[in-house]
Amino acid sequence: MLMMIYNRLLLPVGLTAIVWLIMLLAPSAEGARVRIKDIAAFQNTQDVDLLGYGLVVGLDGTGDGNGTQFTTQSLVNMMERMGLTVDPDDVKVKNVAAVMVTARISSDYAQGSYIDVTVSSLGDASSLQGGTLLLTQLSDPNGQVRATAQGPVSIGGFNVQVDEGNKIFNNYTLVGRVPNGGRIVNPVMPTPGSEKELYLSLRTPDPTTSHRVAERINIKYGHVAYPVDGGTVRVIVPDTLMYPTLRMEFISDIGHLQVVPDQTARVVINEKTGTIVAGQFVKIEPVAIAHGTITVSIQSSPIISQPAPFSQGETVVTQEPSINVQQDVARVVHLEESVYLSDVASALNRIGATPRDIVAIFQALKQAGALQAELVIM
Repeated sequence: MLMMIYNRLLLPVGLTAIVWLIMLLAPSAEGARVRIKDIAAFQNTQDVDLLGYGLVVGLDGTGDGNGTQFTTQSLVNMMERMGLTVDPDDVKVKNVAAVMVTARISSDYAQGSYIDVTVSSLGDASSLQGGTLLLTQLSDPNGQVRATAQGPVSIGGFNVQVDEGNKIFNNYTLVGRVPNGGRIVNPVMPTPGSEKELYLSLRTPDPTTSHRVAERINIKYGHVAYPVDGGTVRVIVPDTLMYPTLRMEFISDIGHLQVVPDQTARVVINEKTGTIVAGQFVKIEPVAIAHGTITVSIQSSPIISQPAPFSQGETVVTQEPSINVQQDVARVVHLEESVYLSDVASALNRIGATPRDIVAIFQALKQAGALQAELVIM
């Protein structure tokens, strides 16, 4: 949620959004409590990725071109199954796009459950806006059909082209979703395990979090949970809860217990968009930061040369370039003691650094050994 808010604020307000986001992530006396089911899952729960090939129809001339042979062949094959014989050379596929359909299900889904699916353009279509996914089978890595998908595609944006040189884009239009468009026809069975013992697997392994999960379970049920390693917690079902109904209630209650997961100091940077997200434990060692930029502006002005009257000459348009170089004076900020990232953000705000500048500054801080955190560049 914070990522979404940050991306919306980054463009209109620049660095202010970065300061606002990092201040939200500043260290607090107590971290946020989350449910165990949100950070861990029982090992007998099995997740399976699904994949399928399908066609999106109903596009407004933004589908694949005639050079995309597999789209044409797929459309012809579908028509033949419906009892229609068509010549592939006469088929126009500009309103049709070949797509790959992906989804993920788990053993918690029963037969008949509905899931969201993602469709991604496979050919040279320019947009999936307004299209409808035709009935598509989704198979697991072993080739077994687990679900079917069909329905209108939602892309959350638009793509408008007035002519060759005037286009308006809003979001990416070659990947979309079909909400509740998938239906489970062959559910995944859970991994067999002991009725007496359960194993919780943390989605983000961490020894501290594993210990806190076991400690929270033991507070309510006694000594029944033991941290095996940073990613696994062993839970023994009490004898009084071995009845199927009580055992399921015990598993449900464990999922709703709340703990404070530990966090790794990490800074994630997306250089393409200028997005920066930092954890609350990121610290900066004493360092001096200097910031200065050089801006080169190149402009081209048209010059029209008219021929003399009755000279039978032609009007000639030429371009006269002008180059302007502007160099900013370097601004220096000294951090004389270890501080959190929120203090660095305030300092960078004072020297007028832009989001792109901050990306470069953080990379330099990591190289200098002053950034005490993992730096992840996307």
